[in-house]
Amino acid sequence: MRQACFTQFWRSCVRALRSDQRGVAAVEFALIASVLCVTGMNVVDIAMYTYEAMEVETAAHTGAMAGWKACDLSSLPATVNCSGFNSAVTAGIQSTSLGKSVTLTSGSPSEGYYCVNSANALQYMSSVSSKPADCSAAGTPSLSPGDYIKVKAAYTYAPLFSGLSITKLFASPIQSTASIRMQ
Repeated sequence: MRQACFTQFWRSCVRALRSDQRGVAAVEFALIASVLCVTGMNVVDIAMYTYEAMEVETAAHTGAMAGWKACDLSSLPATVNCSGFNSAVTAGIQSTSLGKSVTLTSGSPSEGYYCVNSANALQYMSSVSSKPADCSAAGTPSLSPGDYIKVKAAYTYAPLFSGLSITKLFASPIQSTASIRMQ
């Protein structure tokens, strides 16, 4: 008899709990809010990553333009004959909102002779130590090779919410390359 009473008591308690709806909204809100919070944090991190990637691209272009502006075009090749060339490029890439966090990658800035090939793409011809006579090697012998500089900028991205962010799967450091014709 004691056993039956005890079992009946627990069944009535379980029935009462099952029919009780108090607090359900709070539990649902907690579940949905946590998903929305993680989603919101990822949106913020992706937006920051995108903004900083655009800033690195701007930095590379600004560095190339600063190098072009700092060098007298009669004293090419710029990487060899322009004394303030490298410092102008460095100052250019660090002029964005990312500041000194943007760096030149190894081997940058570089300079060489390029030609436009039959697919309208730039094709490397030679280093600045030996200028080719024409663009025969690129399939366009009627064209003259151009002196181009390339600036490669890099920035290491750190997610705001590293433990919960999908941006840790994105490429880091963020890199961008800009080319400009010197002559």
